Amino acid sequence: MSKVSLTVNGQACDLELDNRTTLLDALREHLHLTGTKKGCDQGQCGACTVIAGGHRINSCLTLAVMHQGDSITTIEGLGTPEKLHPMQAAFVKCDGFQCGYCTPGQICSAVAMLDEVKAGIPSHVTADLTSHPQLTTDEIRERMSGNICRCAAYSNIIEAISEVGRGEI
Repeated sequence: MSKVSLTVNGQACDLELDNRTTLLDALREHLHLTGTKKGCDQGQCGACTVIAGGHRINSCLTLAVMHQGDSITTIEGLGTPEKLHPMQAAFVKCDGFQCGYCTPGQICSAVAMLDEVKAGIPSHVTADLTSHPQLTTDEIRERMSGNICRCAAYSNIIEAISEVGRGEI
C-alpha cells in the first residue's frame, strides 16, 4: 500500500492504494469518478483517456502511484451541465457521439490535442516540421487515432474538434 496525493479536477485527493492500482481504477473505484470509462483495459481504445500534467494519457496503462503530486483532469472536470466546456458543447452540437461510451475519452483527448497543436508539437502527418502545425482533417485524424469509436461517429467528431479549433464554439 502507498499513500498517493493527486489533484483531480481541481480538488486535492489523498488516497491509500495498492501499488498495483491503475490511475483508471483509482478514479473510478476510489474517487467514484465514473465518467472515465474502462473499455479494453489494454490501452488500445482510448475510452479511459484523461489529462495528466497537461498531457493526455490512457489511464488504464499507468499506475496511480506514478502520478504522485500530479494534476489530473477527467471529463467531470472539464465542464458542468450548466456550463459545458466548448469541446463538450461541440460534441453535442455536431452529434459527435452515438452510444457515448467513448465520448469522455474522445473529449479529453481532443482538448489536450488542441493544446498540442497550439504548442506547435508536430504529428506524424505534419508536412513541415519547422512551421506551426495546421489543424487539418489529416492532423486531427492522426492525433485522435488512439481513440476508437465503435459506432464510427468519426466525421462528426472531426467536425466538433474543427469547430472548437477554429474558435467557433
